[in-house]
Amino acid sequence: MAAPIFLSSPTFTTYRTIQASLNLNSRCWLRTQKPKLLLYMVPATPTPTVCSRQFMFKPYAAVNSLETHVSTHQNKAASGVSSQNGFHRSKTLFDKASDSSDGMSDFERQLQELFNEVKTLITTGKEKDAVDLLQANYEAVKEQMNDGSKGIEEAAILDVIALGYTAVGEFKSVRSLLDVISEVIDDLNNDEPLLDSILVHMGSMYSNLGEFAKSLPVNQRATDILENRHGKNSVVLVTPLLGIAKVLSSTGKATKAVDIYHRVIRILELNRGVETEDLVVPLFGLGSLLIKEGKVTGAENSFIRILNIYTKLYGENDGRVGLAMCSLAHAKCAKGNANEAIDLYKKALQIIKDASYMPLDDSMMENMRIDLAELLHVVGRGREGRELLEECLLITEKRKGKDDPSLVTHYLNLAASYSQSKDFVTAERLLRTSLEIMKRADGPENPSITFPMLHLAVTLYHLKQDEEAEKIALEALHIRKKAFGKDSLPVGEALDCLVSIQSRLGKGEAELLEQLERVLKIQEREFGSESEEVMVTLNKVVFYLDKLGKKDKKFALQKRLSRLQMKYKQSVRY
Repeated sequence: MAAPIFLSSPTFTTYRTIQASLNLNSRCWLRTQKPKLLLYMVPATPTPTVCSRQFMFKPYAAVNSLETHVSTHQNKAASGVSSQNGFHRSKTLFDKASDSSDGMSDFERQLQELFNEVKTLITTGKEKDAVDLLQANYEAVKEQMNDGSKGIEEAAILDVIALGYTAVGEFKSVRSLLDVISEVIDDLNNDEPLLDSILVHMGSMYSNLGEFAKSLPVNQRATDILENRHGKNSVVLVTPLLGIAKVLSSTGKATKAVDIYHRVIRILELNRGVETEDLVVPLFGLGSLLIKEGKVTGAENSFIRILNIYTKLYGENDGRVGLAMCSLAHAKCAKGNANEAIDLYKKALQIIKDASYMPLDDSMMENMRIDLAELLHVVGRGREGRELLEECLLITEKRKGKDDPSLVTHYLNLAASYSQSKDFVTAERLLRTSLEIMKRADGPENPSITFPMLHLAVTLYHLKQDEEAEKIALEALHIRKKAFGKDSLPVGEALDCLVSIQSRLGKGEAELLEQLERVLKIQEREFGSESEEVMVTLNKVVFYLDKLGKKDKKFALQKRLSRLQMKYKQSVRY
């Protein structure tokens, strides 16, 4: 039995997994083995999920703004100004106008003013002043609550304060505020004014925090209130129903989520017609979920409908049409129609560029170029793909300078591309450049630098520079052990890389087997005993058991390996 070919160029799958563990913020195209035709989107959530890009249509993508959590036809918001740090202090929400004759409407006006003030401070870069304003109002409402006042007004003010803290990224404060709001509204009757809006906001904030178990009941309560007030087909149900659909999608209850999306679509069609732009959000949510569930034809139909809506409303050369084409390309790709997806991406990028719909250096544009580059590599058009990756590098370099850490993503992408085309010399140069940039930015012991380090070790292995490859892999392993612990997934990947290098250097087979068994245990814990990663490592373990003459142990593992190979319908090279 010949020695197995252990080491290949770094794979996209490995990158996604390890970057998640390292909490890296960059995204890379790193697929060098034949992939499933899937696109990966940049997350819009605070915690990065590696190369899992989440496509958002621009008109609905106020991802990091206060407006993400506000339904314009339902929500009232809030006012008052801080006096700290020289910022003018006007009345807080409890300093009500004494000449008010309409009670709650005056209160709602003040809520709106506070909301607008916080929003203005954040959008103009005065986040500290925004926090001071929020804190001033929080202290006022807390004092009022300590005096025994715990009603809808207190809940409404806390709601707007929580929205403000969400917008500035103070998520710890948001959690504590939501707990307080929950205590207040639990004792309120459903006929209280503003309660439905507060519940909708809470559902959105809980969902953004990943607390789906808390998001679902508040969205359901909001839906029940609005149904009783307006009927089961009212358009005001759309926002809480979309909140419910998001929670169900995120918690593995896809069938129920699909039903909710269809209900939202029916409500909008009934109230606003079959070509209203309002349909874009539920159609997109439905299409994305159907792709995730492998129901690609249904997803494709949803995205085609979005494309038709935008084309009819804005014309075929509008930037929104280009974005819709990209989403349809996603579905085409998942369906296996890579060439159709490529044509759609190319046309979409040209439309968006010609329409000046967004700057060339916009992150969404960058993601679309990388999507297209990935697909071009998949179908064997690597040179075209590299041209797009080089364009991404040049645009970022022009905007941020030649030493900015954001360039590392593009250097790694290009290095992976050159590695796939067997140009390891160019890949080595790009990897060394990226490593130097990261060391200057993050320091030599930061675990994030171990990703380009391992890539460089792999590239040096292909260039037959095994001693330097081993040195770099050992250094990466040491950094990861210190940062994540000896049994962590990042350590497992580094060990796997090191074993391949040391195997060719002639290291002891018993030692290599011991390291591979460690890798196997880590992968079984992280990916499950039936995973493809486990199958690949199991093949290596079986090889060394055979070399060391451990026939009994080999026989048991060989049966398991054969079963996994049948499962994945692929042969492992020896």
